[in-house]
Amino acid sequence: MKNIILTFLILFSLCAYSQEKTEYIVDRNGTGDFRTIQEAINSVRTADPRGLITIRIKNGIYKEKLVIPPHVTNIKIVGEDRDKTIINYDDHANINKMGTFKTYTFLLSGNDITLENLTIENSSAELGQAVALHIEGDRVVVRNCRLLGHQDTLYTGRDGARQYFENCYIEGTTDFIFGPATTWFEGCAIHCKKNSYITAANTPQNIKYGYIFNNCTVTVADGVTEMYLGRPWRAYSMTLFMNSTLPKGIKPEGWDNWRNPENEKTVRYMEFNNKGKGADTANRVKWSKVLTSSDAKEYTIANVLRGCDNWNPLTQ
Repeated sequence: MKNIILTFLILFSLCAYSQEKTEYIVDRNGTGDFRTIQEAINSVRTADPRGLITIRIKNGIYKEKLVIPPHVTNIKIVGEDRDKTIINYDDHANINKMGTFKTYTFLLSGNDITLENLTIENSSAELGQAVALHIEGDRVVVRNCRLLGHQDTLYTGRDGARQYFENCYIEGTTDFIFGPATTWFEGCAIHCKKNSYITAANTPQNIKYGYIFNNCTVTVADGVTEMYLGRPWRAYSMTLFMNSTLPKGIKPEGWDNWRNPENEKTVRYMEFNNKGKGADTANRVKWSKVLTSSDAKEYTIANVLRGCDNWNPLTQ
C-alpha cells in the first residue's frame, strides 16, 4: 500500500511539474510575473524538470547586479528590444579595492544559457576595470546584444568553456574582450573608444582554440589612430581575425607582446582574408601569422566549438 501511495505521489508531482509555466515575463512596472530579472532567475530550480525556461524581459532600465549561479542551467533570457532592454550597474575595480572580477553587471556561471536582444552595460566612469558581462558557463550563446563599457567590458572566463556571439555590438577601451574561453564571434561589431588593445586572450597551452572573429567589423572612435588587435594576457594566447573589416586606426604591426618578448615564442596570433585600411599585413609583427586558404579551412564553428559533445550553437 505504501508503495502504491508513493508511486501516486511521484506521478502527481510529475504531472504538476508538467503543468507549470516554462515562460515568464519580467516587467519593472509590475505587469509581468516578476519585477526584477534576478527574481526570475531565482525561480529556476536545479536540474529543473520543466526543461528549457524562457525569461522574457520588457523594455526598461534594470539597475541590477545579476548572477546566474552554476546550478541554474538551460535557460533563455530574451529582451523585448535590444536597445531598450537595458541591464545596468556601475561597479569598478577601485571601489573598496574590489578588483576586476567583482565588478560585473551580469555574472553568468550556468551552462546552456542563451541571451538575446539585451543591452548589458557597466556605466562606471573610466576609473578602473569594469566588467559588463562575465561568463563562466559552457555552451553559452549571446545573440543580438550590446555590451557597453570601457576597460574589460567582456570577460570570457573558464578554461575550455565554449561561447558563441552572433550579431553583437561590443565596445570598450583597453583589453575589452579578455579571458581564457574558446569563443567564436560571428558578424559582430567591435568598437574601439581610445588608443589601446581590443583583445587580451588568456588561452591555456593545452586548449587549441581561443578567440575567432569571423565576418566582424571593427570600428574606431574619432581620434583613435593606434589600436592593436590584441596582446597576450598570458603565454599561448590564441586570437584569429578572419573575413573581417579592419579600419585605418589599426596599427600596422597589429599585435603587441605586453612588454614581454618571451610571449612572442608562444602566442598564436593569426589573420586571414580581412579587408579595410587596417587589414594590410605587410608590416605585421613577425611572430604573427597570415593563414593560407588551406590553413583557414580548419576554422569553422563545428571544429572550434564541438568539444566532446558535438555542441552546435546554430541549433539553439
